[in-house]
Amino acid sequence: MDTTQLIFFVLIIIPSAILHEFAHGVAADRLGDPTPRLAGRLTLNPAVHIDPIGTIILPFGLFFLTNGSFLFAYAKPMPFNPLALRLQRWGSAVVGVAGPAANLLVAFALGAVARFMPDTLFASYLTIIVYANILLAVFNLVPIPPLDGSKVLLALLPDRWYAFKAALERYGVWVLLIFILTASSWLTPIIRPLLKLAVGSDI
Repeated sequence: MDTTQLIFFVLIIIPSAILHEFAHGVAADRLGDPTPRLAGRLTLNPAVHIDPIGTIILPFGLFFLTNGSFLFAYAKPMPFNPLALRLQRWGSAVVGVAGPAANLLVAFALGAVARFMPDTLFASYLTIIVYANILLAVFNLVPIPPLDGSKVLLALLPDRWYAFKAALERYGVWVLLIFILTASSWLTPIIRPLLKLAVGSDI
């Protein structure tokens, strides 16, 4: 990507992260938890989802610090009450998966459009949107708290692993930081094939 495309990528990550959190809220609401609705978060209005650090400072800071080689953003985490969900064991996992699922839905829908378009500048920018949403989905499915994949992992682990679950939740942020600094490149072999599947080519 050239500089203009990288800037567009930074900008498109923001609404993609907002959509991600909105999907969490919709899933929680459908499962019987009114918390997101009562908090005024069941909307795509950016004003209620933007986190000054995660949605603005982080993506632009990473853009300049890494020269665009690693970019990420997040919106305000969606509040929900696991105890209010109809599916007690799997409810949190369903809410967690809803965010990445929304990003993948957008990615493959726009990818289908880009796939059948002429090789134009517009098509290249559609591909960037697809890439941004796939990146968000795959990264968030990493099973490390506070990422969404951890909710699936915690639901899968048997109750007798309580001590491990508690330790994972307590120290997950530090494990995630180490992962970002040392092993985030492991996601590339997952992201690239998904991008090619969505648009028929690499970025």
